[in-house]
Amino acid sequence: MDNHFKKYDLKQFNKDLEKLSISLTDCQMEQFLIYYEMLTEKNKVMNLTAITEFDEVLKKHFVDSLSLVKAYDLCEPVSVIDIGTGGGFPGVPLKIAFPHLQVTLMDSLNKRVDFLKEVIEEIGMNGIEAIHGRAEEYAKPGKLREQYDLCVSRAVANLSVLSEYCLPYVKVGGKFISYKSEKLTEERKNAENAIRILGGRIEEQVAFTLPDTELFRNLFVVKKYAPTPFKYPRKAGMASKNPL
Repeated sequence: MDNHFKKYDLKQFNKDLEKLSISLTDCQMEQFLIYYEMLTEKNKVMNLTAITEFDEVLKKHFVDSLSLVKAYDLCEPVSVIDIGTGGGFPGVPLKIAFPHLQVTLMDSLNKRVDFLKEVIEEIGMNGIEAIHGRAEEYAKPGKLREQYDLCVSRAVANLSVLSEYCLPYVKVGGKFISYKSEKLTEERKNAENAIRILGGRIEEQVAFTLPDTELFRNLFVVKKYAPTPFKYPRKAGMASKNPL
């Protein structure tokens, strides 16, 4: 590995990856480190993350993103869209660790999308694109509607709202997985009706803590059984103002 990276202690990261049964080549590890450096550098001039300390970024962003393996088999070359990706989570870590995935990153802030395009170019990834736009826009028929095997989101919104943004992108038979950091029994109950209207059903809820921490995580796995009715998602702002 490049001498430049010898300053980093990767023992804990490797241990965490081992717990997820993920092994990285030196090249992939280097991609993660370049991504970390670009993220913290760009974060000085724009808001990408409140977490910047090396070990914390590895644990709370990279390992957290990769914990999707607890709920989904990523060995297949599936198509994935990450809605409200922000600084690139979980989409970029997933693409680095599983290069065979076809990944679309979507965010409504152009500056963030420009940053993600720089990352993609700098670390030399193919089969990944960053799109500037609102989830409501690209979910229209003729755009990206029902094009993906999997939709993921770590965006902060309740499950009913997120489902209205995300399920329209998923093919029938595909899945939407929401990353959550709370126990959310109430939120799940409230979302079940919305998810049913949108053509899905909560298949499972995978609860765990991040390795060697007490940080609680929840992956909500929603399977899509029927096409989402054309009137969803509603126009900008409606989903959060008036959840299904």
